[in-house]
Amino acid sequence: MSSTLVFQGAVIFSADSENLEMLENATLIVTDGCISAFYKSPDQIPADAIPQDGQIKRLLPGEFLIPGFVDTHNHAPQWPMRGLGQGLHILDWLSEITFPIEARFADSAYASRIYEQTVDDFLRQGITTASYYGSRHADATKILAKMCHKKGQRAFVGKCNMDRNAPDYIREATASLSLQETEECIQYIRSLPDCASPNNALVKPVVTPRFAISCTPELLQGLGNVVNRDDTLAIQTHFNEAAQEIDATKELFPQFGGSEADLYESYGLLNRRSILAHCTIMTDYEKDRVHGLQCGVAHCPIANMTVGGGFMVAPVRDFLRRGIKVGLGTDSGGGWASGMLSVIRQAMIASNAREAMSEGKDKALSLEEVFYLATLGGCKVLCLEDKIGSFEVGKEFDAVWVRTTTRLESAMTPREEGDSLRRIFEKYIMTGDDRNVANVYVRGRRVAGTDEQ
Repeated sequence: MSSTLVFQGAVIFSADSENLEMLENATLIVTDGCISAFYKSPDQIPADAIPQDGQIKRLLPGEFLIPGFVDTHNHAPQWPMRGLGQGLHILDWLSEITFPIEARFADSAYASRIYEQTVDDFLRQGITTASYYGSRHADATKILAKMCHKKGQRAFVGKCNMDRNAPDYIREATASLSLQETEECIQYIRSLPDCASPNNALVKPVVTPRFAISCTPELLQGLGNVVNRDDTLAIQTHFNEAAQEIDATKELFPQFGGSEADLYESYGLLNRRSILAHCTIMTDYEKDRVHGLQCGVAHCPIANMTVGGGFMVAPVRDFLRRGIKVGLGTDSGGGWASGMLSVIRQAMIASNAREAMSEGKDKALSLEEVFYLATLGGCKVLCLEDKIGSFEVGKEFDAVWVRTTTRLESAMTPREEGDSLRRIFEKYIMTGDDRNVANVYVRGRRVAGTDEQ
């Protein structure tokens, strides 16, 4: 028997990278998790359009629906260390903070407890889709994938590969073992209910070399072979993140002349399904290669400006001008926030800095543009734009029901009489928090929210 939900009220989503569609009184009909009809105003609704058995959900004044947020870069085992080691250079931060904490995920009981909290936290922030790095532990990675599936979060989950340049207690013993466990995790994720089909799976595997520094050439080539045998697999790695990382990569791979694009491409790890985190220090050549290979960029402004060594500001305006796909990432826990609203705000700050640094050449990002990056832009990076990211008929219903406030119920600037939908939206984006999230839906299933159900 089909299940039908009918949402009536204000709806906001990105029409494109520069324009928002803002509808005061739309009607969305969701059947079995997919949008089956969308009417922008009441006078467009045919007499028999709303099913008799449909469950009506009316949004009150000050409430609106937006597409679910998409987190293109997230380290699940770093969730319990958010905010630690701010100001350290990237390799020092890994050694002093990250590796000791990630090592704890060898304990499956610990992994189960933390990952349950991790997924719950991101869902309550309205992050309906996340691309997760696991730790290097296969069992913990399987636990993460199972937790995402159980709780209903759309996710990419990858076992982190790292067989060199890490302490003995966290480094993988051999490239062959790393590859074997990677294949096991891919097979496990695809064995989860309804996840066998790469096109329709809620949880998908993603090949995850941490970065070139931590992978031997044998491991990188092996991962490239895995990708080349399966043209549905996504890939994620760190790319031109910080000066210290770039210098270390040049030392390890001098044959590539400092080009991480050439390095990863040579191992078969760059294509339209590649998610490249950070990309803060980029030559024109590398921008051209990333664009030509149709890779996506995960822009992580909080981490870039607080961990890594320096005030690193990715050239997002230039990426967009060149037609490079860009989304936003929390980079939890290099980024201290687990909410996309914080990332959106920092992306605007970073773009203002970039405008000053470029002497006006790279104009700051608008509110419309950063919201696009957090929703439809992220979908394009993850090659999900045909599935989610807006409210087109035929797409799956991943959405956040936002409830703005008139008093001190959250940190949001209070809603006042006479506020337009645009002004209410802006107040939420710039000052709201998880208390303004009434309901979160993935494929039409309610998975989080502050509403009593």
